[in-house]
Amino acid sequence: MKLVYQILIHCTQLILPAFRFISPKLKLFVKGRTQWKQKLAAQVSENDKIIWFHAASLGEYEQAVPLINRLKTSHPTYKIAVSFFSPSGYEVKKKDSKLDIITYLPIDTPKNAKAFLDILQPEIAFFIKYEIWPNFLDEIAKRDIKTYLVSGVFREDQLYFKPLGRFMAEALGKFNHIFVQNEDSLQLLKRHHFDNSSLSGDTRYDRVISQLSMDNKLEFMESFTDSDEPVVVFGSTWPEDESLFLDVIDKASFKIKVVIAPHQIKPIQIQKLKKALTKKVICYTELKHNNLTDFDVLIVDTIGLLTKIYSYADVAYVGGGMGNSGLHNILEPAAFGIPILIGDNFKNFPEAVSLRRLGGLFSVSNQTEFEKIFEKLIINSTFREKSGQICGHSVNSEAGATQHILDKIEF
Repeated sequence: MKLVYQILIHCTQLILPAFRFISPKLKLFVKGRTQWKQKLAAQVSENDKIIWFHAASLGEYEQAVPLINRLKTSHPTYKIAVSFFSPSGYEVKKKDSKLDIITYLPIDTPKNAKAFLDILQPEIAFFIKYEIWPNFLDEIAKRDIKTYLVSGVFREDQLYFKPLGRFMAEALGKFNHIFVQNEDSLQLLKRHHFDNSSLSGDTRYDRVISQLSMDNKLEFMESFTDSDEPVVVFGSTWPEDESLFLDVIDKASFKIKVVIAPHQIKPIQIQKLKKALTKKVICYTELKHNNLTDFDVLIVDTIGLLTKIYSYADVAYVGGGMGNSGLHNILEPAAFGIPILIGDNFKNFPEAVSLRRLGGLFSVSNQTEFEKIFEKLIINSTFREKSGQICGHSVNSEAGATQHILDKIEF
């Protein structure tokens, strides 16, 4: 199977230029990797000492942030390099002044891996969650670079644990240590003789807890929520999520303030959202010269504000769970101690499974189910507050993954 992988990965590299015609995202995927050697070399100096983090996308990057922050403090003479596989991570973070080196990860061929490491020459590397690339890990092992997998999650049906996936299991074994999020993952690894593993928890808990000590004030939210009406935030929503709640909030008999922050903010989709509602709606980009207290619904047609917006919420709906796009970050609203609603596709998200079992999170599969639990959360303030407290306490109890990792890594 490793030979098949090598053939497929080389074919992918050969046809990569054609990908740019498929979608705007793939166009960025291809364009970002054009002349990647020159772009990377321009960011690296000969005497640099480098700590390298690799994340698939923005969500995985967030899991790296607590470690990045701590290592910047403890190792101030080192540069922090971050590579991304997906445009949704790279395009957001490519101008982040907190990072020293930002790059796309080239396609996982042996030649690319060697060239990438020749340029970067990291002293230590961290791969986040699912990012396991056999050729890169082979080359890293040859160079004896300390390498760690952080916040890993494993299931029995994954390729590593099947006969045909032996080459992927070998790649997994190249890590000096594997830090996993939950006990199930740890026991699975142990059964398959990956003894270089331990239970650390999820670094995202440390990330979201740190948000509580920051200044989360937003002037426009102060104005919009200047009443006793419950505030409901629908974060990172997709059309399949919106089909659940738009009609419900539009026809609700009780008064609420609603914030909708869609995952995609293309103008045509924003206009569809506005037209679907009869309540008074305003977009973030229309705030100037408008009195926000006159509006019932605020559509956030920009990025980078959602975490702070959650701090104003009494109830949050987190998108991605009604389709196959993947559930978005539920820990951000949970950290602020508010109950959470999601779709029913969440089984591969341990934090959602846990919060649902505890009673701080509620999953729905259709509009009727959404309407029932949504109305209860709005009308019954005691139920709402108790559910929110469960979320807040759960997040606090899971903190500490970052310290566990720092205690075990070696430079």
